[in-house]
Amino acid sequence: MDKKLIELYKSGHMVIPLYLLKNYKDLKLDLDEFIFLMYLYNKGDKELFDPGKISNDLNIPLKDVMKYISTLTDKKMLKVDVVKNDKNILEDIIDLDDFYRKISLKMVSNVNDNLDELNSSVFTFIEKEFGRTLSPMENEIIKSWLENGSSEELVREAVKEATFNGVNNLRYIDKILYEWEKKGIKNKEDVDKNRNLHRKKEKEEPVEEIFDYNWFEDDDSYEE
Repeated sequence: MDKKLIELYKSGHMVIPLYLLKNYKDLKLDLDEFIFLMYLYNKGDKELFDPGKISNDLNIPLKDVMKYISTLTDKKMLKVDVVKNDKNILEDIIDLDDFYRKISLKMVSNVNDNLDELNSSVFTFIEKEFGRTLSPMENEIIKSWLENGSSEELVREAVKEATFNGVNNLRYIDKILYEWEKKGIKNKEDVDKNRNLHRKKEKEEPVEEIFDYNWFEDDDSYEE
């Protein structure tokens, strides 16, 4: 399954926060369980439980899907709840609240140990842009960007880009940073060049001309 993970990660369909990658063993997870959990994490909360789709996406047997669900349930990482949808039909959904709770509790101690870092400019800047206080998990995600090589300057520009697009979401910002990394964008100057290039391409796109034919003038040729 690790090969499938690499494929998903390269395609940009899976985001794995660095702090989770560093600490998954502390949660008593092996690598395959962690990969499976990250797949569900990227699908979002309260995702419809579709064993066949999971089996296909991760290229693993259906029995392994059920095995991981059972194991992660026993380890208090997830629950499968039965709910009624809008049509009053019962559905199984994946609930990751237990996983989020475990991660949050683990990170609170780390956050309290690094108050100076949390008061640094980039954290304050993002809180002002979002108009709210960042959660412990969000603080850890931002720290992972910086530890992974993104400069504070680049993170600021990514936050501005997200805010400009009306999205105050760290997962969206993570996608921006991922795309910029692929393009070799490392600082504000690179970001500005990329934006200018994008605007230039938009202006250079050909506009289809409408042929203006004067039918009244053409009619005169038949009156001779």
